[in-house]
Amino acid sequence: MGLLFVESLPGPKVFKCKFCGVDSASPDAIVSKEFRGRHGRAYLFDSVVNVSLGPREDRLLMTGLHTVNDIYCSCCQRLLGWRYEKAYSEDQKYKEGKYILEKHMMLKEGW
Repeated sequence: MGLLFVESLPGPKVFKCKFCGVDSASPDAIVSKEFRGRHGRAYLFDSVVNVSLGPREDRLLMTGLHTVNDIYCSCCQRLLGWRYEKAYSEDQKYKEGKYILEKHMMLKEGW
């Protein structure tokens, strides 16, 4: 199958996958902490690392219809959140290409 490439993030503060401990995001990439996921609070990020994308699907969320991809940890394959592919409402377009990571699925290191 080959070796898995895992990206490590610099800095003393890093968000990690709760299940396997691999780096997932930098606090510098947070766009907003005011989001809700399937399991409670969630953060919106500009960029994340060590994730794989699931298939695209239209999903009706609290802010309307969006095309999203679920995102999974590339090491342990646990569901961590989703990526906004497309927003159908004009006031939601700022989310396109950004990622939701659920706080419940993350560990904070160095805080």
